[in-house]
Amino acid sequence: MTTNTGLKVVQPYLFFSGNCEEALNFYKSAIGAEITALMRFKDAPEQNPNMPAPPPDKVMHANLKIGQTEVMASDGCSSDGKSNFQGFSLSVAVDSEAEAERIFNALSPGGNVMMPMGKTFFAPKFGMLTDKFGVGWMVIVIPPGGHAPK
Repeated sequence: MTTNTGLKVVQPYLFFSGNCEEALNFYKSAIGAEITALMRFKDAPEQNPNMPAPPPDKVMHANLKIGQTEVMASDGCSSDGKSNFQGFSLSVAVDSEAEAERIFNALSPGGNVMMPMGKTFFAPKFGMLTDKFGVGWMVIVIPPGGHAPK
């Protein structure tokens, strides 16, 4: 068995294909996320000559703090507005049903609710949705005696 002693953290990196700044501001107002860094393509000291020049005002890199988690984001090199978030969801664990409902309802407008908030065999409240940007979210209340993901 081998161990990666140098491995520190795995972070999601979301590519919004042209509407990254709108998404960041949505998460800031909807769930209290904090934008901790934002760099536009025009801020780069040089452009990669092997890639097409992206719009200068689009987001090259951003960090978004949601609770204790850092999520990175970018417009990528595409500005067609066609983000393709498939095969994963961001999971938000909270301590209270009221907070779960608040977050779920804040992320829902313009999106698609796949599983409304409700009691399950594994949690007092759990729900799943895709927000208006196509990002999947699961919101869960930490069950009594349970723990939040680390």
